[in-house]
Amino acid sequence: MTETATETVATAAATIDVVIDRVETAADQVVSLVLRRLDGEPFQPWQPGAHIDVHLGEGLVRQYSLCSPLEELDHLRIGVLRVPDSRGGSRAVHELEAGSPLTISEPRNNFPMLDSRRYLFVAGGIGITPLIPMIEAAEKAGKDWQLVYGGRSRGTMAFADRLLERYGPDRIQIIAEDEAGRMDLDAILGLPRAHMLVYACGPSGLLGAIEERCMGWPPGALHTERFVASALGAGAASEPFEVELARTGTTVTVPTDKSILDAVEEVGVRVLSSCRGGLCGTCETQIISGEPEHRDAVLSEEDREAGEVMLVCVSRAAAGCPRLVLDL
Repeated sequence: MTETATETVATAAATIDVVIDRVETAADQVVSLVLRRLDGEPFQPWQPGAHIDVHLGEGLVRQYSLCSPLEELDHLRIGVLRVPDSRGGSRAVHELEAGSPLTISEPRNNFPMLDSRRYLFVAGGIGITPLIPMIEAAEKAGKDWQLVYGGRSRGTMAFADRLLERYGPDRIQIIAEDEAGRMDLDAILGLPRAHMLVYACGPSGLLGAIEERCMGWPPGALHTERFVASALGAGAASEPFEVELARTGTTVTVPTDKSILDAVEEVGVRVLSSCRGGLCGTCETQIISGEPEHRDAVLSEEDREAGEVMLVCVSRAAAGCPRLVLDL
């Protein structure tokens, strides 16, 4: 890392040139891309829960979970839902064709799978993607596991048939709303179970409901990944505050309509970032002093309570905290 009196330069994230080997329809409005390295080399091993950045041109970068077999390193697979009101990422992916070149990041993991005797996986819609490698790992390790997978209809549920064929209905419970209504989360999660971890991914509404049901579970039992950072209500801190850049002594004011990332970039400080939406963890920054208000979808509750790091693309100073000192 190089530092001057006015600029901090973050080391660029490692990228890989790939080619789209296949584009497949995984479900209604869901495409699956199979990616291979342009140089023909295998990918490095990665762990369940990992994702990649996909560079889609004109500064558009989006994060997608890996859902390919862990040991088949000749390719990587992602599944992408087309979202009508998205910011352009899903539309761009759905326009890609086999043979097209892409640049991606090395896989990284903000949703790691911890060791446990038992697992309960809960997926909503495209939230199935990061859970597929976890299921594979749990099965290979001989763990006790179950998947509850909900969606609007069977036609919209990517990889459902493949999972049923491989693991069978004793392990996989498919709940299509148009056939059986919504998941009965009280029945699924109402009774805490010993030595079990819950891994859940899906829409924010579903994850919020799961969090409520798991409040009586042992601390650390629930692990979630969101595709959209949490929206905070009117009570959230939004007033201007100051950020002191500890490496240079520079102080910048962060107004109500800008992020910390925006404010420091305006004074010549470059921070490694990708999604700019609190989803990828790239801009994680150490807090030297001050109290943050976390608005990301990456940090665990333990990380938030420790107050040692924050994601500067979305998080701010907490109400009543006029200044943050950051390791920038």
